[in-house]
Amino acid sequence: MPFIRTNRLYFVFILFPLSLLYGIVVFFRNLLFDLGIIKSEHFPFPVISVGNLTIGGTGKTPHVEYLIKLLKDSHRIAVLSRGYKRKTKGFQLAVTGSTAEEIGDELLQIHNRFPEILVAADSDRIHGIGQLIAKFPGLEIIILDDAFQHRYVNPGLSIVLVDYKRPVFRDFLLPMGNLREYRCNINRADIVIVTKCPPGMDELQQQDFIRRLRLWHEQPVFFTYYQYGDIIPVLEEKSGKTFTWQNERNYANILMVTGIADYRPLKDYLSQFTVNVIVLSFADHHSYKPNDIRIIEQKLATLPADSTIIITTEKDATKFKEIPGELDKISPFLYYIPVEVRFLEEEDKSFNEMIISFCSEKTVIL
Repeated sequence: MPFIRTNRLYFVFILFPLSLLYGIVVFFRNLLFDLGIIKSEHFPFPVISVGNLTIGGTGKTPHVEYLIKLLKDSHRIAVLSRGYKRKTKGFQLAVTGSTAEEIGDELLQIHNRFPEILVAADSDRIHGIGQLIAKFPGLEIIILDDAFQHRYVNPGLSIVLVDYKRPVFRDFLLPMGNLREYRCNINRADIVIVTKCPPGMDELQQQDFIRRLRLWHEQPVFFTYYQYGDIIPVLEEKSGKTFTWQNERNYANILMVTGIADYRPLKDYLSQFTVNVIVLSFADHHSYKPNDIRIIEQKLATLPADSTIIITTEKDATKFKEIPGELDKISPFLYYIPVEVRFLEEEDKSFNEMIISFCSEKTVIL
């Protein structure tokens, strides 16, 4: 125990000064934007930013997908992101056959779910918006994924996500913690959404959480949770089996394979169906290689074949589908589970009205 305490103190003394230096840089960068010394560009049509204060794992992709479903039938929309960990440079449009290496795994997931909308990657959001406008006349709305710190674009509506289980008021600046900037900067947001909440969270708990956020002005605050769907084979042609939790609960072992920032919500959900959830966790945005598949095969071989299933996320499934030849031994067991966002206490009605009203007032056909 003294050894653990010593190590913790050591890391605090090393990381705390680095966090102070990082905080100074972030403070002056934001100040330059606030004073207009560094310019932010406005656009004469609806631009919605979905972002966060922390690195990874707050649920941006499911919330972007919620906005897509809300708006896609009444507006021509596009989603623009930097395409984290893609291997390409510059502006990259998602097309049939695009890969995670070309546009990033999160954008690939969005493209696969909504092939009818425009999905593009560009680390320079202003350049990316310009490309979308030039290439697609009639575009009405652009949703920026993970753009809260990209202040060169001044969105008409900024949504910031806060993880219920990793709240900003219990976190520290990088590298000591996970905060990209000071938590007070949440006040730049127009809407705050607290994500991954327990479905039974009551009003008193919600108000206590809002109080701890210490908002400077009365931004609307919403609370959401994950709704998991029925599981789907990663490679349907090699599975030949339909599975739902409702009609089959005889799996004694679930091997959960993920490459996401926070696998705990999924593990908590799966624990309802078995007492034995075995976790194989890879780094966030992990690209699966043959050696990784061998690791999964070896773990699977230690479990009874007639009572084991492999569950992964939809984001991971997009990358598994790119290497079907490597999955021969695990594909009969390999499924993914889609997730959707739900609002507590029917707050979706109020949220939807805000989004639709903003888009209706601002929409300009380009």
